[in-house]
Amino acid sequence: MGPFDRAVEQHGVTVLRVCRALLPPADADDAWSETFLAALVAWPGLPPGTNAEAWLVTVARRKALDVLRGQARRALPVETLPEPPAPRPFDEVLARDDELREAVRGLPHRQRVAVVGHHLAGLSHREVAEATGVSHDAARRAASDGVAALRTALVPPPPALASDPPPALPPAPRRRRPGGPS
Repeated sequence: MGPFDRAVEQHGVTVLRVCRALLPPADADDAWSETFLAALVAWPGLPPGTNAEAWLVTVARRKALDVLRGQARRALPVETLPEPPAPRPFDEVLARDDELREAVRGLPHRQRVAVVGHHLAGLSHREVAEATGVSHDAARRAASDGVAALRTALVPPPPALASDPPPALPPAPRRRRPGGPS
């Protein structure tokens, strides 16, 4: 019996307990299997002296989280499909395009070049940086600032909720004490 077989025999129950604590039974069995498949692949590169049980529990926890994330992404069956929303009238789409075009033109030059290069031309931030002669960080920041400015310009603020506190009042003017300096 090899070292991996011994690890499965010694720690298999613990790994199954972890999987069952995080998942329903059918999914827990799958996560247990995926844990040991992943462990088998990574086993030869495991540094000597590694606590195998702790390592396997970590792998099991991550596999269980992968299963949970996968469940969140799966589509749920429904009896009837909802009607697709009606397409917006073409002139409304054109007006929105004009609004976006004007907002992009209103950006500072560096932000406009970074936004257009990255988001419209599909260049990486590094490629935008090389094309404009600035650092990678500066190009990324310019694109981020440009997108933030476009959001501010184009997205209306959400309506205030009734539960929102009223805006703070300005501080009251200070009264002068009688007989004090004027």
